[in-house]
Amino acid sequence: MPSVKDRLVHAWNAFRSGDRQNYRNYGDGYYYRPDRIRYHTRNERSIITAIYNRIAIDVSSVSIRHVRTDENDRYLEEIKSGLNNCLSLEANLDQSGRELIKDAVMSMCDEGVVAIVPVDTNVSPINGSYDILSLRVGKVVQWYPKDVGVDLYNDETGQHETIVLPKRTVAIIENPLYAVMNEPNSMLQRLIRKLALLDAIDEENSSKKLDLIIQLPYIIKTEARRQQAEQRRKDIEMQLSSSQYGIAYTDGTERITQLNRPLENNLLAQIEYLTTQVYAQLGMSKEIFEGTADEKVMLNYYSRTIEPILTTITDAMRRKFLTKTARTQHQTVMFFREVFKLTPVDQIAEIADKFTRNEILSSNEVRAIIGFKPSNDPRSDELVNKNMPQATEEIQNGGESVEQEASEADEGLEEPDTSAVDELDSQIEELEKQLEDSDEEIDELEQSANEDEGDEVFSEFDGELNDLLNMLEED
Repeated sequence: MPSVKDRLVHAWNAFRSGDRQNYRNYGDGYYYRPDRIRYHTRNERSIITAIYNRIAIDVSSVSIRHVRTDENDRYLEEIKSGLNNCLSLEANLDQSGRELIKDAVMSMCDEGVVAIVPVDTNVSPINGSYDILSLRVGKVVQWYPKDVGVDLYNDETGQHETIVLPKRTVAIIENPLYAVMNEPNSMLQRLIRKLALLDAIDEENSSKKLDLIIQLPYIIKTEARRQQAEQRRKDIEMQLSSSQYGIAYTDGTERITQLNRPLENNLLAQIEYLTTQVYAQLGMSKEIFEGTADEKVMLNYYSRTIEPILTTITDAMRRKFLTKTARTQHQTVMFFREVFKLTPVDQIAEIADKFTRNEILSSNEVRAIIGFKPSNDPRSDELVNKNMPQATEEIQNGGESVEQEASEADEGLEEPDTSAVDELDSQIEELEKQLEDSDEEIDELEQSANEDEGDEVFSEFDGELNDLLNMLEED
């Protein structure tokens, strides 16, 4: 904590600073924010602005990041770059990354097409690889074959300026719902015209006109009678305007008829029909604006309305803000939506159990989703099923595992005396050798016995043969 002396020496106060007393040219000043987008006059006072604002808020709530992917285009890590800083933290001097996306979507819905321009870069974007330092949203005012004219706010001068930039350095985003929202005869444009007519009728009905018809007691055919009737009308107007309570008098023979009764028309029914059609074509409903839409309605809304806009924005940034070399290095721009934001609390526990049990998310990842701080337990970052016993599980005990303690305990024990075991092994080996020798002797004895038996048989056969020869000679 700084001392009292350091605080007195280095302390600074916005109202007591000496810098305020020195003259400084601050540039042009405005009562309203000059870089703020301005809608068409017909859209500012109708439900159309609410539709644009709802879509822009929902799109900007989805995180868009500059990331790196693997060979299968799967997310690996977030890249710390100037582009990622613009998308996540500070897009320019006046806007954060989220406000930049909201500004881009609002302008895109109103104009049909919008340009996201890299205002500050470390080197010229035309020369090749570069790092983006700031981004701004501009209005496309002129189209050329390879360039585009953009009405862009200059934060150095505080003025909107029209500049011409190459198309390959500007992310041009066209509304994917252009046919529904921005075509001259689309449902949304027809609804805008009907709402303008309804506003005009309301203004006429709320004006100070009385719409009276005065029936005079004489026939107005001659010029003198018309002048007399005109004078009578002016007298009644003078009485009403000069009276404190708006009271006038007439003759007993005069009759006054008021015409400002509401006229029957089907304008309101047409507006209700067009509003329903616009909601259906945009994938929206009344419950989305009221905040009572269920999960299926919101999923349909995100799939049909929000996801196409996000894909268009990320594709344009990937094409224009990342060079070919960066894309070959698996760099890309991706968006990440919190899928559990609309999930009820009673379902989160079941989902968390299934995701951790099937080793899809770790415990700390689940804690981050529900807004809890990560746990310091190393097992909380592991993709393991904690409901099943682990074969090689290490139990932490004071920073040292049980396996390590067991190995240290084994090292401290004395080695047992194995001389008796070695002596038995040698005796067994001698017995095995003796058995082998006895087997060889048995084989030799069998072989010799077989040879002696053959000689005896041959001698007996020879004696019998000699006897038969002797008998034949005597005969």
